[in-house]
Amino acid sequence: MPAAMAGGTGGAGGGGSRALDCRSFWKAGAFESASAPPREFHDALEAGDFDRARVHPKFLHTNATSHKWAFGAIAELLDNAVDEICNGATFIKVDKSVNLKDNSTMLVFQDDGGGMDPEGVRRCMSLGFSTKKSKKTIGQYGNGFKTSTMRLGADAIVFTRANRGSNVTLSIGLLSYTFLRRTMKDDIVVPMLDFKIQDGHIVPLVYGSQGDWDSSLKIILEWSPFSSKEELLQQFKDIVSHGTKVAIYNLWMNDDGLLELDFEDDDEASLHIIFDILLRDQDKASGGVTKAQKEIVQQHISHRLRFSLRAYTSILYLKKFENFQIILRGKPVEQIRIADELKFKKLVTYKPQVAHDSQVVSVKVDVGFAKEAPVLGIFGMNVYHKNRLIMPFWKVLQEGSSRGRSVVGVLEANFIEPAHDKQDFERTPLFIRLEAKLRQIILDYWKEKCHLIGYQPVDPQLRSQYKAALKDSGNPGPKSQQKASTSRRTGGHTSNLLPETYDDTEVIGLTANGSGSRVRSFGQAQENSMEPVGLDENSVDIGSEGALDPNIMEKLSEENIGLFTRREELRQRDTQLRQTVGELEQQLAETKKKCAQLADDLRIRKSQQQQQPPYI
Repeated sequence: MPAAMAGGTGGAGGGGSRALDCRSFWKAGAFESASAPPREFHDALEAGDFDRARVHPKFLHTNATSHKWAFGAIAELLDNAVDEICNGATFIKVDKSVNLKDNSTMLVFQDDGGGMDPEGVRRCMSLGFSTKKSKKTIGQYGNGFKTSTMRLGADAIVFTRANRGSNVTLSIGLLSYTFLRRTMKDDIVVPMLDFKIQDGHIVPLVYGSQGDWDSSLKIILEWSPFSSKEELLQQFKDIVSHGTKVAIYNLWMNDDGLLELDFEDDDEASLHIIFDILLRDQDKASGGVTKAQKEIVQQHISHRLRFSLRAYTSILYLKKFENFQIILRGKPVEQIRIADELKFKKLVTYKPQVAHDSQVVSVKVDVGFAKEAPVLGIFGMNVYHKNRLIMPFWKVLQEGSSRGRSVVGVLEANFIEPAHDKQDFERTPLFIRLEAKLRQIILDYWKEKCHLIGYQPVDPQLRSQYKAALKDSGNPGPKSQQKASTSRRTGGHTSNLLPETYDDTEVIGLTANGSGSRVRSFGQAQENSMEPVGLDENSVDIGSEGALDPNIMEKLSEENIGLFTRREELRQRDTQLRQTVGELEQQLAETKKKCAQLADDLRIRKSQQQQQPPYI
């Protein structure tokens, strides 16, 4: 971070006289604003100030309430950087810094995109203006920057550098809810400063009058974390040729007076290396009977994304970036494709009826079991729009039923528009049809594949064939079958992480050679009989037809516990090895330093001996 923004582990304290009395986001909009005196209205009418509509500062807060979830607001700012990939952006950094005026924590975003010229930054800071009309860009409403910054904190300051041919401009904009509230403004005022590079020097760029420019500078210095023009310009030092930096300060707190975003309580905090930003009070695990099963649930991405920004951003974009990174707290986020984490995958094509006069749309839906199935009962559809995750692990089936257990799907639904906060879709008829179709896809997949994770086939005829195949093959039951299938490619070691290339025929065909043909014929018969049928999830009682063999459940639980324990051991060993390498490198550096000192001392002594006269 730049010098003016660097610092220690600043507390969550308020900003003294430059902070709001109420730092809880959901209460910050409840205040009484003073009405403008009649004389001010008369002056405004005389000056023609009513040629435009006024927007009261309360609207900033009301507008930001569209983000129910703080991570949704952060995702909006990440989207802005991703949309800049076409302009050469290669990274977006998300980190914390310190407000040196009051030692409070700030949240900082920085990218190396194309930046904004003076006109562009004014569009960014205005309400409801957008030039993003591309089919590939994520943003489209021109409202994301305002809603996201104001959802995360009361104030935000923007530094942006643009290079448009031979014109290099630097712009600064302050969007301060605190300033507007404290000064009792009845209109949203956004002070802006512009500079340009002229003959290698930074000089002010004045569009209005010099008085307006000086007034903006005074407001920014009084209400921002920076105390001088030099400190402001210092923020451009690490924006090399073009890019944007956003610092959000006076971050919102919870009812206990703690920051809503937690920068400290990370798994690696004991090593003083923190690579995540957590959402406070959200780490509440559900599911799992035993302690080991709860630990498995807690480590799964479907649980961690609710409170870990690193987990959420790892699945935020469907396609992996080639030349772009999200760098969170100094460490790049490793992207995860949910479809790659499934076993027994199946690709289903869905053609939604968008409109009578529109072209035919074809959507590919990846569906399969979570690798931790059936111990991990998570299920749901992950719906993306223009590469951006909108609804993670959307439960299109009712919870409590064994049907659909551990079934996870992934699709990109560009044919339907998301809500403004990009965390949901509007419940249009098209969306309702999508929900019904996805429910049917999960039920069909479950009916076809549930025996692969230890459930008995749902179809009575298939269940009879399944039992006959097992009996003729000499297989004592599903438990042995599961053991064989899970150890086939692990050298005899059991594991529930089944290869994605396995299908139902392969798993059932792991029996003795003499009965392989009978077993394979069952797999083929099952595949041929799997025609989609209409199922009513509320009226169908599967009873024992979907019952999971307790022996398999116990076995898989043991395997998952073993894998989880092994993983923790490897993580601890990796940490120890990294510490050892660091210590050895430090010792090597010290040894080299000592050797260099000794060599210098030896050279000096030799030189002194040569200069001394011979002893007589």
